[in-house]
Amino acid sequence: MEEFLQQLVNGLSYGAIIALIAVGYTMVYGVLRLINFAHGDVYMLGAMFAFYAATNWFGLSAEPTWPKFFLILLVAMTLCGIVGFLIERLAYRPLRDAPRINSLITAIGVSLFIQYGGQQTAVFGPNPRSFPQIIPNISGELFNIHGVTVSKVDALILVVTVVLMSALTYLVMFTRTGLALRAVSFRFDTAALMGIPINRIISFTFVLGSVLAAAAGVLVAIKYPKVDPLMGLMPGVKAFVAAVLGGIGNIPGAVCGGLLLGLTEVLVAGYLPKGSQYKDGVAFVILIAVLLVKPSGLLGKNTIEKV
Repeated sequence: MEEFLQQLVNGLSYGAIIALIAVGYTMVYGVLRLINFAHGDVYMLGAMFAFYAATNWFGLSAEPTWPKFFLILLVAMTLCGIVGFLIERLAYRPLRDAPRINSLITAIGVSLFIQYGGQQTAVFGPNPRSFPQIIPNISGELFNIHGVTVSKVDALILVVTVVLMSALTYLVMFTRTGLALRAVSFRFDTAALMGIPINRIISFTFVLGSVLAAAAGVLVAIKYPKVDPLMGLMPGVKAFVAAVLGGIGNIPGAVCGGLLLGLTEVLVAGYLPKGSQYKDGVAFVILIAVLLVKPSGLLGKNTIEKV
């Protein structure tokens, strides 16, 4: 029983990371009906920006403190928000009236551009680098209850995720900007007739998703202290699967999908023979099963498109 509960704790921590990334996928899809395949790479940029902020730019890793951690997190989230804005403004907005396949191909191109651009020596280099410790005494367990250990890093991931998701819920549900975002996601033309600045709301959606992805990148770099230009590839795909699982376009669904996917992967790795070899494949099995059984996802709604 202790082992099962321990796996649940590990799965929730991992699922929280996937959920932070999946929310960006689902918000962009909800507004533009676009699968932004570059979103996983923005998550990688979050870890990369945090690495440079902690080493080259400010040297904040020399004496790690909590204020320095929050400063590094803020820098990474701000820069990724700018990147998200530029991606929407330069790559997707010019194609908004073009066939949807054009935007999809562009998203793949932007993803490859970021991945291979990051491998250039002048940018980051092809080899992984160790992420410095930016929080004092972060390793080790926070508490232990009857053999179930909650590490400090896992507690940090869960707390940051809950705070960010609470802030996102408040923003979307209880502010005028959130109301405009929901209106744009319902219908472009009607929202425009009501005086809602469509372009500004769409840019804001990209910025918001990128900020959350950056937070996920920083947290992962703290837990697994390594930064790699290709580290966003697999988490990005899994976050997309989580968004589909929960019902793409639905924010609570993306969170549920991320947590469910994280728990499933950890339990498969923990209990199936040689499960660690199959855990990455679980996401794709879930994707196929969802598309076959309930294409709209767990919390999604079936929509009818006029042709």
